[in-house]
Amino acid sequence: LGDLVALGITAIELMPVAEFGGSRGWGYDGVLPFAPEASYGTPEDLKRLVAAAHARGLMVLLDAVYNHFGPTGNYLHHYAKAFFDPGRHTPWGAAIRFDGRRGRTVREFFVHNALYWIEEFRFDGLRLDAVQAMHDRSAVFIADAIARALRHGPGRTRHVHVVIENDLNDAARLTRLASGRPRGATAQWNDDVHHAVHVLATTEADGYYADYAAEPRRLLGRALAEGYAYQGEASVFRGGAPRGTLSAHLPPLAFVIAAQTHDQVGNRAFGERIAELAQRRQRADALRALLACVLLAPAVPMLFMGEEYAASTPFLYFCDFDGALARAVADGRRKEFSRFAAFADAAARAEIPDPNDEATFARSKLDWSEREREPHRTWLVLYRTLLALRHERLTPWLPRAGSGRCWAHAPVLHVSWPLGGRREWHLLANLSDEPATAARLPGDIVYDSAASAVPAAGVRPPWSVQVTLERT
Repeated sequence: LGDLVALGITAIELMPVAEFGGSRGWGYDGVLPFAPEASYGTPEDLKRLVAAAHARGLMVLLDAVYNHFGPTGNYLHHYAKAFFDPGRHTPWGAAIRFDGRRGRTVREFFVHNALYWIEEFRFDGLRLDAVQAMHDRSAVFIADAIARALRHGPGRTRHVHVVIENDLNDAARLTRLASGRPRGATAQWNDDVHHAVHVLATTEADGYYADYAAEPRRLLGRALAEGYAYQGEASVFRGGAPRGTLSAHLPPLAFVIAAQTHDQVGNRAFGERIAELAQRRQRADALRALLACVLLAPAVPMLFMGEEYAASTPFLYFCDFDGALARAVADGRRKEFSRFAAFADAAARAEIPDPNDEATFARSKLDWSEREREPHRTWLVLYRTLLALRHERLTPWLPRAGSGRCWAHAPVLHVSWPLGGRREWHLLANLSDEPATAARLPGDIVYDSAASAVPAAGVRPPWSVQVTLERT
């Protein structure tokens, strides 16, 4: 925890800790929402962890899964059939019933579970997993009901945050009161930023990255400035269906942005992190520039564990199922990758690690000694530098920050945001392999990755970023 504070981290977020089947897993297959996972320790151990973080000035958020139960160890289907609606389906089976007369008790169950983690363990907030899979036709959507209960309960005396994951990119979940305070969720994970960054850093365009392959710079700029990159436009990945809603009216603090998360790393066949992928393609300079765009944008930046020193250890999907279920999970995962050209051959698919093998879990553990060795130490210095600049020059003006404006003239990206205190924050990036013409930004220079170079006047070197703070 001390190392994280020194890095410049202000909050940590745990993946789900509700009791699940087996002794190891990501936590998204929980079956007893009110019981901390016994293989991690006791409830008192969890309370001590939160208290230790608080003693160092760190907030602690918890990932909570309210859209499904895990496949093993869950007996609700036998003794509480009303918990589920067989007429609505999710990737995990019948949807949880949140609406109608029979849904009242179910709603109370989950609202009180959210209160339980905040009040009993003193967590500072929850991240609600996949709210698009929470099927609810009530007047007040269940995620909004949870946010209100937390805000009107423990939130009356301390800050309590509700962060959502929502693949629908629906700004209705993020509306603000006239005062600027959240009406529902505090913020949403903004995967649009991640996807555009990933395409630029790796050149990959498979799967959902196809939506970002044609115009990654413009979409990155729009996502940094306005929230969603797709605000109703057609999605190639979704067969031309429109995706997202208008979001430019929302402040930057309504979004959490990242260059990588457990989802995108762990759902790769071999769990490679973005630094490994970028370096494999000789694009480390591209990643450094993109990290500056993420960490020095007004939205809330989030790091994935080990990212700050470009950990070489993979993060693989792991679980601990038995018998037929274990075989089905392993076979299903390999079948899922068969649509990719690299895994068209059965022999190639056989190399994908078995999620149930304990060695898969062991390989996913961090090697903290890497922080002291190159090239990891250099990456760590970059993250520390960027986070320190953010804390000193940007954070004081964020409470009144507004939605930004973006100008993308390939390959140069220029984004500006109004801040509090009559200030304007500017970011200029040449996101290409060639020098590019760009006008000088107004204001005082906060960061310039090309400060040691001597470029021609009005020319930005390849993969370079400049950030300025202007008094208006």
